[in-house]
Amino acid sequence: MGSVMSSFALCYGKNKKKEEERHLRANDRELNLSYKYGTNAIKTSKYNLITFLPLNFFEQFQRIANAYFLFLLILQLIPAISSLSWFTTVVPLVLVLSITAAKDASDDINRHKSDKQVNNRLVDVLINGELRSEKWMNVQVGDIIKLENNQFVTADLLLLSSSEPLNLVYIETAELDGETNLKVKQSLTVTGEMGDSIAKLAAFNGEVRCEPPNNRLDKFTGTMTFQGQKYSLDNEKILLRGCRLRNTDWCFGLVIFGGHETKLMQNCGKTTFKRTSIDHLMNVLVLCIFGFLAFMCTILAIGNGIWEHKEGTVFTAFLPRDEGVNASFSAFLTFWSYVIILNTVVPISLYVSVEIIRLGNSFYIDWDRKMYYPRSDTPAEARTTTLNEELGQIKYIFSDKTGTLTQNIMTFNKCSINGKSYGDVLDFAGQRVEITEKTEKVDFSYNPLADPKFYFHDHSLVEAVKLEDPEVHQFFRLLGLCHTVMAEEKKAGDLLYQAQSPDEGALVTAARNFGFVFRSRTPETVNIVEMGVQKSYELEAILDFNNVRKRMSVIVRSPEGKLSLYCKGADTIVYERLHPSCSKLMDITTEHLNEFAGEGLRTLVLAHKELDEAYFQSWKARHHEASTALEEREEKLDELYEEIEKDLLLLGATAIEDKLQDGVPQAIEELSKADIKIWVLTGDKQETAENIGYSCNLLREEMDEVFIVAANSSEEVKQELQNARKKMKPDSEDEPIIIESGILGKKSKMVADETVDGEYGLVINGHSLAFALEKGLELGFLRTANMCKTVICCRVTPLQKAQVVQLVKKYKNAVTLAIGDGANDVSMIKAAHIGVGISGQEGMQAVLSSDFSFAQFRYLQRLLLVHGRWSYLRMCKFLRYFFYKNFTFTLVHFWYAFFCGFSAQTVYDEWFITLYNLVYTALPVLGMSLFEQDVNDRWSFQYPQLYAPGQLNLYFNKAAFIMCVMHSCYSSLVLFFVPYAAMYDTVRDDGREIADYQSFALLAQTCLLITVSIQLGLDTAYWTAVNQFFLWGSLAVYFAITFTMYSNGMYLIFTASFPFIGTARNSLNQPNVWLTIILTSILCVLPVVAFRFLLIQLYPTINDRVRFKVREAKAAPPPLPKRARLRRTSSRRSGYAFSHTQGYGDLVTSRRFLRRPAIGHAGGFSPSGRQQSSARQESLPQTYRAVGEASRRV
Repeated sequence: MGSVMSSFALCYGKNKKKEEERHLRANDRELNLSYKYGTNAIKTSKYNLITFLPLNFFEQFQRIANAYFLFLLILQLIPAISSLSWFTTVVPLVLVLSITAAKDASDDINRHKSDKQVNNRLVDVLINGELRSEKWMNVQVGDIIKLENNQFVTADLLLLSSSEPLNLVYIETAELDGETNLKVKQSLTVTGEMGDSIAKLAAFNGEVRCEPPNNRLDKFTGTMTFQGQKYSLDNEKILLRGCRLRNTDWCFGLVIFGGHETKLMQNCGKTTFKRTSIDHLMNVLVLCIFGFLAFMCTILAIGNGIWEHKEGTVFTAFLPRDEGVNASFSAFLTFWSYVIILNTVVPISLYVSVEIIRLGNSFYIDWDRKMYYPRSDTPAEARTTTLNEELGQIKYIFSDKTGTLTQNIMTFNKCSINGKSYGDVLDFAGQRVEITEKTEKVDFSYNPLADPKFYFHDHSLVEAVKLEDPEVHQFFRLLGLCHTVMAEEKKAGDLLYQAQSPDEGALVTAARNFGFVFRSRTPETVNIVEMGVQKSYELEAILDFNNVRKRMSVIVRSPEGKLSLYCKGADTIVYERLHPSCSKLMDITTEHLNEFAGEGLRTLVLAHKELDEAYFQSWKARHHEASTALEEREEKLDELYEEIEKDLLLLGATAIEDKLQDGVPQAIEELSKADIKIWVLTGDKQETAENIGYSCNLLREEMDEVFIVAANSSEEVKQELQNARKKMKPDSEDEPIIIESGILGKKSKMVADETVDGEYGLVINGHSLAFALEKGLELGFLRTANMCKTVICCRVTPLQKAQVVQLVKKYKNAVTLAIGDGANDVSMIKAAHIGVGISGQEGMQAVLSSDFSFAQFRYLQRLLLVHGRWSYLRMCKFLRYFFYKNFTFTLVHFWYAFFCGFSAQTVYDEWFITLYNLVYTALPVLGMSLFEQDVNDRWSFQYPQLYAPGQLNLYFNKAAFIMCVMHSCYSSLVLFFVPYAAMYDTVRDDGREIADYQSFALLAQTCLLITVSIQLGLDTAYWTAVNQFFLWGSLAVYFAITFTMYSNGMYLIFTASFPFIGTARNSLNQPNVWLTIILTSILCVLPVVAFRFLLIQLYPTINDRVRFKVREAKAAPPPLPKRARLRRTSSRRSGYAFSHTQGYGDLVTSRRFLRRPAIGHAGGFSPSGRQQSSARQESLPQTYRAVGEASRRV
């Protein structure tokens, strides 16, 4: 599946005049080409063979560091100022450029392959009166194409005709919104009449005028003119690219938008190069370091000028000056010489090491078995290797709902029938027990028509059905009759339900398994099998659902001639219409409803009544009169519905679970403990979003208040937001507190956090959000939202999702993460600092645009609290140590300059300078940066508060950098002056002098290497065999290389390159040299040890406290006990009826079949179980196909 949609990984566009209206004519390529509309080809690659090297190097040298090292290389090629060989810079620079270029080339080759694979897919196109197989990239706007079952939609099409009755097609939109239930589309009747007649389709010359390309997945406006008539076009007649044709043999469509102009590609959003906050800080610090370097070089150049003026003339007899060189010019040359020598304050190996660390931490994510989802064989994947440490700094999570928090699967969980609650499992003592995968399931084998994927655990309900309890039978009879589901039965007993919403499908499936099987319908009848007996009910009327009624009723006549009305709807609505005799039953049912709602289940109340024949005939006549009225038709029908839907008898209630992904509530709870704010941005209705909010612990009954913002004007929204702020914080200011901050002239305004007493939630709909995101209101909305523990934005468009993320990014100094699974989440994923895609589903669009991907939301907890926190900790420790060791290394040169006449002589051997960062100190710091962890993953889960330092950026910031510089200054002073004083006028134990330059250089570099190695040991909290090997191995390699390079043999072979002949063996065999090394190392690390000791004693951090507990435990903590699911009650209704969409009652009764007639029905029930064995797919929950869009997701 990934390969199918991989071409959508990046968005592609061209600079051209903005299109205001699209005009095209079917089967007229000449006219359509004149408008220069985009082709259907996709191009996502960046380079070709000719442009790769120049473009790639141009991009790479835009990085300040790369340009700086190129500049250094040029300086080193000038003999007058170069005191170091050119190879010390060119080797690491070429290595970095080559590695980056290879990585970019590999990525672009994959993009080329992806483009080629998708562009070369074949589709049937109607050209010159015949169907031809053409590549996708050759399809043009205005072409008519033929799609067949299970094919992907090639471009955005206007549906012309299909193989299905009523010209319907069924499509799966998983690539767009992550939903796997089917949606229905219907063509215009005038085009549907063409069917699959090639002659008629070839003669079709309809002209379409419509909106220009845009990213609104849920909206389309246009008109079609054909044979002098104008027809209105809307979204129900459009098939979008990325959808897949299902349960439809064939269809024909007219191409409206192609390629990058399709709505799917328009939703890709702008692809931006994401950089971490540490990257931004590093850029600032590197500029500051350059300034510091220039400052040091200036001081040394001035010193050289003064020294040359006062003392230089004394040495001209030995070192004659070149012609024209005076003290001032010498100072100028010295400035550039010291730029070369002191460049190690920012060595290029820093950037190499950073990339290696990020790559290593990315592999940890890819290899983590605890983030692998076996059901879909989907591992976690770090799709971007440059953002790992930012995972440890997340403050805001923006999440989609359907397919991200939920599985988009509804299950019949519990019910209340005639005052008795069913669905719980009780032990022998009558106590409720938690239902797990091991809990015994009800055996439905007695019912040959049962859905093998339906599970239920309460055996008492099956017993009640078998005992023919009249109320129970009436309850399931209602579920089998009161709906607008369509049944498809391609072979006997194999039923497939097409439901307009997932809820309806779950209820009808439940009735099916308990013995009331809906088999088929006609406009006049509903056919069901009741306990093995085929019955046909006459469908007299459907009183359909709408958002005002919040209920649905059907009036049916039984085979015995009895008239009945069956009603289901929201409890508040149905209760008002009950007969007074139901008051006692209503109280008991209300208790059950409170329990169901407390568990986050979607509730629905069922009622019925018997109708008098004479009254019904009178009502039916008035109903027909009202339904044909030209004026006030809706009002008249509502009055008639109100009249007949009264004095109902209560049957009970259903409880449906909008099934969350495993572990979602627990993950959200732990992330909240880590002080991460979670905002849900969904296209679902308000009630549905609220329900999920309660189910997954985002909203809780214990909250002080949940504010609902559903205003219809800018002023009303402003007032509601202001009222909410006043309730949360009565003394809050009317205007937000703005903090201005800026670096290097870039000013930014940040909204300060405001603390409130208590916990609050905010729910805002898309209409109100549009006003809230306006310029004058956005800060007020952000203030209110930040005061709340949870924010849920419902009915939002993809653009609004991105706008909310950008608002937080703009005005909050915080790192954001967006997680989703559909194309409607792509713009949000790209807008956030970190984008996470939910993979393993059929929709892969979000994954292709994401930085990280995995199969289940619960893995986000491990990604952030373990991998993210460790990555941030490792990167910060690496940077602190790296800057320390390099500043210390470089500043020794600075102090030495005052003793060598500012001559730009290096204090160390040239080979030591070359190998210091590449060999001697490279592996130990990489070992720490790849394996370091303060506590293991289980302690990280147990104490989510450990995540807080990353959010506050405590481990590496400007203050930490200044501390590093001060530490380096102190260490460099000790490392220079202690060996200098120890060597001054010193002799060997045989009386010979040891105070020469080469011996001092060797002593200084040995002290430096041992000191930084000890410092690394102090910084390392988690030792492994690899760390030990790297540390001791690097010291051993240093001494081995030193003795080799300072040997007689190397001097004899390469005299000019190895001048330090015999220095190592003559110096390192002296006790006073080793005493100096030990003394210097102790003086360097002693203040650090003392400072850290006092800091832990006086100001312990959360990390210090947890590590102390770990040491006390002396073992990993025991596994956390499984928490029993607490039963709670709630007066809040998570009602299905509130979130249900407008019904298809009119379509059902339109006297035209929606599906082909069902085939002949096979037998009923078998008393001894199934006669035909069918494997029970225990690993899969019950699912069903849906006709209508259950909820408008955008």
